[in-house]
Amino acid sequence: MTDEAANKQQDDQHTSRRLRLQTLVRLRWLAVAGQTVTVLIVAFWLKFGLPLTACAVLIGLLSAINFYLTIRFKPTHRLEPPAAFALLATDLLQLCALLFITGGLVNPFSVLVCVPVIISFASQPIRYSTVLITLAMICITILAFSPFPLPWFEGAELSVHSIMQLGLWCSIASTMSFAAFYAYRVSMEATQLADALSATELVLLREKHLSQLDGLAAAAAHELGTPLATISVVAKEMERELIHDERFREDILLLRSQSERCRDILRRLTTLSSEGEAHMSRLPLSSMIDEIIGPHREFGITVELVEKSPRRGEPVPNRNAGIMYGLGNLVENAVDYARSKVIVTVEYDSERVVVVIEDDGTGYSPDILTRIGDPYVTERQRDARAGGLGLGLFIAKTLLERSGATLLFENRLPENSGARIRVEWPRMLMDTSSTK
Repeated sequence: MTDEAANKQQDDQHTSRRLRLQTLVRLRWLAVAGQTVTVLIVAFWLKFGLPLTACAVLIGLLSAINFYLTIRFKPTHRLEPPAAFALLATDLLQLCALLFITGGLVNPFSVLVCVPVIISFASQPIRYSTVLITLAMICITILAFSPFPLPWFEGAELSVHSIMQLGLWCSIASTMSFAAFYAYRVSMEATQLADALSATELVLLREKHLSQLDGLAAAAAHELGTPLATISVVAKEMERELIHDERFREDILLLRSQSERCRDILRRLTTLSSEGEAHMSRLPLSSMIDEIIGPHREFGITVELVEKSPRRGEPVPNRNAGIMYGLGNLVENAVDYARSKVIVTVEYDSERVVVVIEDDGTGYSPDILTRIGDPYVTERQRDARAGGLGLGLFIAKTLLERSGATLLFENRLPENSGARIRVEWPRMLMDTSSTK
């Protein structure tokens, strides 16, 4: 399977691309009610002449299909993209047939042709939506040549000039195209944002799980303590009874020594959380930054730490998984794009804590700089080497902002001398020692 085919299949299977059937059914019942009321008003109140039987057949056909869908499928059933396309195309053709026999484009309700197309672009894969809008364009072109007059007063015929027909065609086509494009962009951005936030939650969950492993180990040691104590007691009794029997002496001694070894291991696991939690749950700011940049010093790029403030009286933040991951991702990105050097500057005073990450790479291009932090922004510059500023940067930005930080992305001066990211927190959010 090619990459393109795989992407199409993944797009089809995405939950946001699967319309709930009940949504379409309700919209269809609304359409049936609106069409019925309109036909009745035109025929019996305004007393305009129109093909009442043909209109009733078309409305009845839509009602029958809708009734079948209601009894055949559960309300929670979600449509696959091909099925949703088939239903929306049916709605489009039924509406266009109704308009065709009641005046074509001159009918004031012809603008409703845009509705199925907008629904498709807001919820379906682009290739199905493109086919549907093409079908809609063909339909409104046919409607422009409808031989049936608009229902009007008896003895009077409403004649519309061909230029006016062209104007109506252009207005409907442009409205449909603009609304479809807008719906597609909004839908895509919402989908990307939802996917990126889900990835953010997964990263946070993973970091929390890693930080809780010591507690889980201690809990497991506590649970295993009782059966191991029983095994140890039984081993001692067996040793007392069988120590002089050469057939079992070696096995008994091995069993006893291994049970004691297990007890020592469990004892260390039990004390792991209590020993490590006190000094590992909080750490000085300089130690946290050292821990963050340490893994990125082995890639041929110099990572320099500059401390503009004295270590005496430095903030002591909690070991926050979101902050650790977010700053680590920013440093990693700087290392990826740097030519030879990355500078991490730490500064603080009584009001704020600031971390600035700079690299000597090519910097951000103007079009990327305005969209920094959006998910799936994939390159710094069009001619940049491989590497991304997409989902990873979005996750880092989101996690840091959740911790109370403010981020500023900019280029260093002079131009094209690298990128700079400034991360700033209020000190009270980064200093647990001041809250005691």
